[in-house]
Amino acid sequence: MRFAIPLADGKLAVHFGHCASFALIDADPVGKTIQQRQDIDAPPHQPGLLPPWLAERGVNRIIAGGMGLRAQQLFVAEGIEVLVGAPVDTPENLVTACLNGMLQTGVNACDH
Repeated sequence: MRFAIPLADGKLAVHFGHCASFALIDADPVGKTIQQRQDIDAPPHQPGLLPPWLAERGVNRIIAGGMGLRAQQLFVAEGIEVLVGAPVDTPENLVTACLNGMLQTGVNACDH
């Protein structure tokens, strides 16, 4: 399983589409362990670009603070599950919480 988490100062960026980089985290959902983390620069912002771009990199789950409804729909069309309303925390803490069914999500931090 590969997670993508938008980054700002090493932690979750509140608005998904405007982050400068992503943490890609490979995890074992059975063993509930993180196997590897790779940080990559985001491409220049362009509507509709991120869903296929992240799908090409093997991402199948996104943890975000906020994301617009249209973007969520585009990710689902690529077979990528989207979790919104996550708190600002390190990617490792967010993924570990998700793997253990303990990720606390709230209101989507995006209003479009």
